[in-house]
Amino acid sequence: MGARGDWHPILAAVEGPTGVWRMVDPDGKQYGAIEIRRVMNGTQARYKAMWRGDVIGWSTTLREACERVHKAYLAAHGPGGRPMADWGAESWRAP
Repeated sequence: MGARGDWHPILAAVEGPTGVWRMVDPDGKQYGAIEIRRVMNGTQARYKAMWRGDVIGWSTTLREACERVHKAYLAAHGPGGRPMADWGAESWRAP
């Protein structure tokens, strides 16, 4: 990967059918989806971000929705729970 800014999660979005973007990994496997919806009497557009079939939030831009889904995708690849190192912060220590 080149300099920061060369890639953005929106580049993983594949449109189709109309109004739906599928988030796909480099192998072409879908890992999330985004749907555009009209709200407030049809005057405003919102993007519904979905991960593993569950709605994980709503966004005002496609870019933000892609970031939300991609963050969930990345988090699923981590060990889960707290960070490995707490750097001495009290908030990370077990009770």
